[in-house]
Amino acid sequence: MYSDMTPYRVVIQRGGTSKGIFIKENELPKDPEARARVIRGIFGTPDRREIDGLGGADVLTSKLAIIGPPSCDGADVDYTFAQVSFDTELIDYGGNCGNISAGVGPFAIDEGLVAAVEPVTRVRIHQVNTNCILYADVPVKDGKAAAMGDCRIAGVPGTGARILLDFHNTVGSTTGKLLPTGNPTDLVHVEGYGDFEVSIVDAGNVLVFIEASSLGLRGTETCSEIEADKALTDKIEAIRATCTVKIGMAATLREATEKSAYVPFFAIVSPSADYLVANDGSTVRAEQVDLVSRLSFMLHMHKTYPGTGTVCTGAAARIPGTLVYKLLSPEARERGVLRIGHPGGIITVDARAEDPEGTRFASLAYERTSRRIMDGICYVKNDRL
Repeated sequence: MYSDMTPYRVVIQRGGTSKGIFIKENELPKDPEARARVIRGIFGTPDRREIDGLGGADVLTSKLAIIGPPSCDGADVDYTFAQVSFDTELIDYGGNCGNISAGVGPFAIDEGLVAAVEPVTRVRIHQVNTNCILYADVPVKDGKAAAMGDCRIAGVPGTGARILLDFHNTVGSTTGKLLPTGNPTDLVHVEGYGDFEVSIVDAGNVLVFIEASSLGLRGTETCSEIEADKALTDKIEAIRATCTVKIGMAATLREATEKSAYVPFFAIVSPSADYLVANDGSTVRAEQVDLVSRLSFMLHMHKTYPGTGTVCTGAAARIPGTLVYKLLSPEARERGVLRIGHPGGIITVDARAEDPEGTRFASLAYERTSRRIMDGICYVKNDRL
């Protein structure tokens, strides 16, 4: 044992197109400030390279899942999500990550928190940040979560065991309403930039949707093209921050940027079109997707598409009058599955409304894969604690 470092048992787990540190609740201090110091020590942040910790120096890999016993009826485990900033000391608990959510069921099974039942174990997950129940159907083999399978998801090499995640119980989980402003679209005035038409929807996470043409974009730009345009990214954050204040998630624009950088997400949507996939140069054809989207969170562009963003885009597609709904063909509006073209390829969501207004859902489900990459001890220097 080291006298100048403290050990913490952790797991590195990939969930969908994200990767995070998974840790049991009882490993962390209960005091919020002490807990934050431990988390920053584990990740090695703030530091853009996170060189002295386990963080991956990317918004898709600087994520934390805290798993513990259930604190409510109808759940098997509690799951608290945190987006850990590598630019600042911020640890944002404001929402959930749908990709990291895919790792919660396998983790719970592998850790013995949920009994393994072959061939598929349903794990009922109490998502603490949004106080709702998620359902994960996890393939099981020989008492552990299966890693091998034939499910392929855009943005992840190879194939894996198919995990079905259903978020239909998450409508309004952050703001209390599916449409936080009460409207499918709103015209918002953004100081220094003018007026913009947006749709704000709360399902899975809160998303601000805007048409690419409103920003002078085609909608098929790469993440690097968007991030290289500082004037554009400043405008995007100004619009997002204005909407954050509008729905009461922050009191000021500054607070929205500094303390609520994770949510709302910001989705730039456009009609279906041909474009090149950034990571392998393959082509997504217009006829393969129902719309194209580019999404920003934590002041960075998402290199694929978040699971909760997928859920919310699926919900928005079923609500007449939203910008997403307006972009869809009549056939796509009626189809149960929505196909979203993102920078890494295509993701689909089974979005089936129970009513014509799209206010209640029978399903908001999508498939992911996940696997344990490493488990062991992470040592944190005591001067960080």
